[in-house]
Amino acid sequence: MTMHQKAPFRGVASVRADASDPAALVGQIKVAFEEFKAANDQRIKALETGKSDVVLDEKVDTINATITDLQAQLADVAAKAASRGLGNGASDDVAKAAATFSKERGAAVSASDYQAYRDGLNVYMRRGGNTPANVMAAMSVGSDPDGGYSVTPDTTGRIVKRIYETSPMRQVASVVSIGTDRLEGFNDLGEGTAGWVGETAPRPATSTAQLGKWEIPVHEMYAFPQATQKLLDDSMFDIEGWLAEKTADKFIRTENAAFLNGDGVLKPRGLLTHPTAVTADATRAWGTFQHFLTGSDGSFGTVPNGSDKIIDLVYSVKAGYRANANFMMARSTVGGIRKLKDGQGNYLWQPSLSAMSGGLILGFNVVEAEDMPAIAADSLSIAFGDFREAYQIVDRIGIRVLRDALTNKPYVGFYTTKRVGGDAINFEAVKFLKFGD
Repeated sequence: MTMHQKAPFRGVASVRADASDPAALVGQIKVAFEEFKAANDQRIKALETGKSDVVLDEKVDTINATITDLQAQLADVAAKAASRGLGNGASDDVAKAAATFSKERGAAVSASDYQAYRDGLNVYMRRGGNTPANVMAAMSVGSDPDGGYSVTPDTTGRIVKRIYETSPMRQVASVVSIGTDRLEGFNDLGEGTAGWVGETAPRPATSTAQLGKWEIPVHEMYAFPQATQKLLDDSMFDIEGWLAEKTADKFIRTENAAFLNGDGVLKPRGLLTHPTAVTADATRAWGTFQHFLTGSDGSFGTVPNGSDKIIDLVYSVKAGYRANANFMMARSTVGGIRKLKDGQGNYLWQPSLSAMSGGLILGFNVVEAEDMPAIAADSLSIAFGDFREAYQIVDRIGIRVLRDALTNKPYVGFYTTKRVGGDAINFEAVKFLKFGD
């Protein structure tokens, strides 16, 4: 064992960047990755000579974990920065918020009307049925004639906005809002025939392409945050912000799990619940995704097998889909890929300057999704392709809030519901790497 292997590691693993400064975090990631490559190169050379160094392995894993942690901090900073905007109750935002509010309502609403509505909502949440008539009248500014929602479009926007910014599937999938209970569409799966003919040759009828139909129903999702009546009476905290934060957090976790692993019963059907096969696009039945095998249960296999399989995965996706393609995997899987090189000795993973990215693999963005399975025997731990083409999310417009002061005294609950659906609609646009033989 050499002296540098015995010495304690004092590199980036023991350093933390300013957690509020994206530029500092990006700089730390770059420095960490350079140290990671140097240490991992040493580890690979040792393995090639038939030796294994536990200290060196630990060093590589420590730096790898540091990079993962810094990437997570960077994503968190970006999400928090994006969530600071309209609807925070600050006086200098009222005019802007009123303009946005007016646009959403389809009617002219002044800043004073908007402020009266915000104040009215605050009183309603604190008092419920004891809300004065003049306050209820002020709240009518924001009433939805189609549904009578009792939460402002501003609050609704805050909830939805946070979900869009935080939920990995909503970042990459197709999202549409509808006014009915389901979305329907068609699959153009086949093609007609054509041929060459002479000037006077007969022209028999050619075959006609066939259309298939799909539909995605919406399902109801709910959250039920609660606070004591005393807290509502006495506290000066931002009730609207509290409700938005609690509800968004609940909806994010519930949606993410369903969009990837939902069974379609009273919830969206997840991307991972559809069957997969090794069969190519030309002969595989529609409704089945394609997967590639690593050739080793629960691992990438021997070097350079793992990198080769990822390259095969990327170039199995048609060029039209690769233009908008992303990788999707859990954070722990990203850590495993950082150790892989291609046949020319280049690392597959590279840092990304995008705060919402988990880095780049072969130049394609990595979306970290903790609902993707960790690497295990026969797991579909890596997905790659155009998720916008492959998966459709359907929102039924509107978020409803019902104030409940009776069910669980002395707590007041804010029963919040949202209707959403989702399912795969294109089974060629995304493919998977399966960790099995």
